[in-house]
Amino acid sequence: MSKRVVIIGGGVIGLCTAYYCARRGFAVTVVDRNPPERDGCSFGNAGMIVPSHFVPLAAPGMVKLAFKWMWNPASPLYIKPRLDSDLMGWGVKFMKAANAGHVRRAAPLLRDLSLASRKYFEELASLPGIKFGLVKKGLLMLCKTEHALEEEAKMAEQARSLGIPAEVLDSKKAAALDPGARMDIAGAVYFPMDCHLTSRRFMQALETLTKASGTRFLWGTEILETEVRDGRLQAVVTSNRKKIEADEFVLCGGSWSANLARQLGLRIPLQAGKGYSLTIPKPRQLPEICSICTEARLAVTPMDGALRVGGTMEIAGLDETVNPVRVRGIIDSFCRYFPEFTPADFNGIEPWRGLRPCSPDGLPYVGRTRRLQNLSIATGHAMMGLSLGPVTGKLIAGILSGEPPPWDISMLSPDRYA
Repeated sequence: MSKRVVIIGGGVIGLCTAYYCARRGFAVTVVDRNPPERDGCSFGNAGMIVPSHFVPLAAPGMVKLAFKWMWNPASPLYIKPRLDSDLMGWGVKFMKAANAGHVRRAAPLLRDLSLASRKYFEELASLPGIKFGLVKKGLLMLCKTEHALEEEAKMAEQARSLGIPAEVLDSKKAAALDPGARMDIAGAVYFPMDCHLTSRRFMQALETLTKASGTRFLWGTEILETEVRDGRLQAVVTSNRKKIEADEFVLCGGSWSANLARQLGLRIPLQAGKGYSLTIPKPRQLPEICSICTEARLAVTPMDGALRVGGTMEIAGLDETVNPVRVRGIIDSFCRYFPEFTPADFNGIEPWRGLRPCSPDGLPYVGRTRRLQNLSIATGHAMMGLSLGPVTGKLIAGILSGEPPPWDISMLSPDRYA
């Protein structure tokens, strides 16, 4: 009989997991709390595939930046003041992880996962009838100041030591590489292996592929209760009082994963990092290469003739409201890097927001749990959910098949804070 697999969460991680599990012949059911016409992180993100991002969020200097920015609601990182034991515990773990040793250990693994995921994106893009706008032209890290360029040059040197190509460019060379938009910068670092795509089209492609593989979807369905027996999760009871039994369960619930994990007696420290994006449908200039404005922590991506601008990290719990101060900060910062644009270009554009699941050490949770032998976790990817989606799905499908992972992923263990 085919192994029955229930995947909790229908974002990019859940759908990638569903696709690769279905390809192995498993009977897959995806349960998601949202309707099919959802608009979470998997849809409004920057659409970037980034082997260049081998440094986890918890890195040297981030604690200092966090304290500098946390009191300014328009800054790239804002922590909403609140008395919350989970937030305080998460913050302590973040500070412990933000060191050079952690980055040194994590970087090779993140490199391997990102490069493998890039290959899987290419494989998906080559399937008949599957189109999601994959563009393989690299990424520019844009620097307004010489100091930022010097710091990014050090990152480029580290990237090259890991086998990731990187080139430091002055402003003229950066402009020559992408003449489609005028940039006011001191220079840039070019990562030719990075790619971008149209995130909504990619999600549509994943749904098409998983449905064709026989995957069943239960939209608008929450998990209310769980049944555990003999060290195994036997079944989940949904909001429509339906009991779903399975041989394997995979928790891919994004920022909401910690709540269900707690119900199952697991400690999966997570904080929701709210990000925003705005998409100009007919921009006055359109770059060909995606970019990141380094000092402002903004992502800029061309998507099917439109231009998406997004970023910021707002730690405010499971709060999905839009903070207009942060949106204004994104617009103002973008216009400083791309001076042909003005804030008026964003008039009438409704800002998107999404909650990215962030672990304290900046690494995702991927793998089985000790407490429940048939429960796997795949969440906590922060800004890397899209980029690491395919490789995460492949890893989980392999684990459920009893295969050892092709890399040592012990750093990603869901039990590392147990």
